[in-house]
Amino acid sequence: MKNRISLLLIILAAMLTGAHAEEITVKTGESLHEALRTAREWRRLAGQGHAEYQQKIADGITIRVSGGVHQLTTPLFIRPEDAGTAQSPTRIIGDAGAVVSGGVSVDGWKLWGKVDGNLKVFVAPTPKVNGRAVETRQLWVGGKKAVRAQLFADGVMQKMTDFRRNEREIIIPTPKQDLSRADRLEMLVAQRWAVAILRVRQMRDIGNGQTAVSFHEPESQLEFAHPWPQPVIEGDNRSAYTLMNAFELLDSANEWFQQGDSIYYVSPNGRAPINAVVPCLTTLINIEGTVQRPVSHLTFENLTFEHAAWLRPSFEGHVTLQGGFRLLDAYKLPIAGLPEKAALENQAWIARPETALRVQNADNLQFRNCRFAPLAATAIDFEDNVSHSVIADSRFTDIGGTAIQVGTFPCGGFETHIPYIAENADRLCHDIAIRNNEISDATNEDWGCVGIGAGYVSDIIIERNHVHHLNYSGICVGWGWTSRDSAMKNNVIRQNEVHDFALQLYDAGGIYTLSNQPNSKIVENKIYNIGKAPYATNDRAFYIYFDEATDGFTVQNNWCPEPHFGYNQPGPSMVIRDNGNTIKLPWLKKR
Repeated sequence: MKNRISLLLIILAAMLTGAHAEEITVKTGESLHEALRTAREWRRLAGQGHAEYQQKIADGITIRVSGGVHQLTTPLFIRPEDAGTAQSPTRIIGDAGAVVSGGVSVDGWKLWGKVDGNLKVFVAPTPKVNGRAVETRQLWVGGKKAVRAQLFADGVMQKMTDFRRNEREIIIPTPKQDLSRADRLEMLVAQRWAVAILRVRQMRDIGNGQTAVSFHEPESQLEFAHPWPQPVIEGDNRSAYTLMNAFELLDSANEWFQQGDSIYYVSPNGRAPINAVVPCLTTLINIEGTVQRPVSHLTFENLTFEHAAWLRPSFEGHVTLQGGFRLLDAYKLPIAGLPEKAALENQAWIARPETALRVQNADNLQFRNCRFAPLAATAIDFEDNVSHSVIADSRFTDIGGTAIQVGTFPCGGFETHIPYIAENADRLCHDIAIRNNEISDATNEDWGCVGIGAGYVSDIIIERNHVHHLNYSGICVGWGWTSRDSAMKNNVIRQNEVHDFALQLYDAGGIYTLSNQPNSKIVENKIYNIGKAPYATNDRAFYIYFDEATDGFTVQNNWCPEPHFGYNQPGPSMVIRDNGNTIKLPWLKKR
């Protein structure tokens, strides 16, 4: 009896004075940075033995973000000192309508004049943040992305006449507009499985209704030296282009242009814009631990992340290899071959795309029931050494680049075709689940990006995601173009629904793989509606595309209208069976 009474007293004492999750509330107008710092101080003091703070954080810390827009003008930096534990996690949870934004309002619109008959043009001062006018490549009006002033109607391009490598010029039909004073003009080129954004240096009339266009550095050298992917000029089969970002091209509803301290917008309804926003930050949240001290046990829940920028092409252009990874240098080898790859005929060095939420050296992270929209580059990127983490039950829409990116893509001085052999396989991103997310209208600025992209990874599960309306591929796993053992293994792509992809670019797959990945699976996915890319220069778009040296996969029970798969030197350990339009997928009824 004494023992029972003592136990009851202990339980009662724990209920009255015991551990509980401490909460910090952040109202609109208050600082997320300060809330995070407060939590950091609690953990520091608890670690120094202060009993009050040990009790305060014993069951974790919740930072509750109130409904409304919480504007950031500097990225939120989350570091090892913010790490929680399994017993005391950190939770950043939003109330209904909680938004973390890198955007700033554009106000003070006045009527400027008219274009193209009766279309009214309004002008507003460029907003200032941290003492400087915001330079931007994105404008959203009423939640809809406006179109940067361009030569043709939205979605329309024209085939180039010629691509002159030696002269570093692209030949195009002479535009009807006088663009001689357009000092910030850009050319967008669709080239096989990627795009190039090239800042125009000069336009030279060469007669017969043709103009030669040359470009600034570094993109001029990159565009004309790299062999893959370059534009196609084969008789009538020629790559397409458009020109953009000049006041002289401002002639259609919902188009806009920034000139110094002013932003011009063509109203579709004759009224001044309402709820116009430009982004002032590229990165909203930077989660960065170290190998020795990762950021751990951190949850984001019920938050919207919106209005992150993509500005770099305005300063150095944008020429990519694949998947949105821009080139630092690339060229064709005069004599083919490297010690690691005898048949290699080109070399390339790449850099990682910009991202709104960046994660390095972390474990036990969770992103649940969040919304990512609109964002101009990658939405979320688990870069290196991230493990035992989840991205689930979230929605990604109006994403300029890749929605979810995970894993090592060797960058900088690492030549991208050389097999990456991880010194410690545990340093690869591993044991990550990407499940029950919806991804739509991604890749809308860099068409060569993807819905979900994973590089060198292991033990990744990508399941039950709905991925649709993309300009290139849907779900991509693997990197390196290699048959060697690189520690990629045990990757599972299952029960996803992928459709309406390859809307602008080909050499694409609803599901796309690269390199040797032993004990991996592609099973029970539904893949359909390959897009009719209007300016594709080949017919290489597949429901599943096993690109170079893909090996180690079991591919089974996938539903698609037909087994229209692409193969590029697959390995000997592929198992491909029972795929087609008679497969039953009962999980679809439960979505």
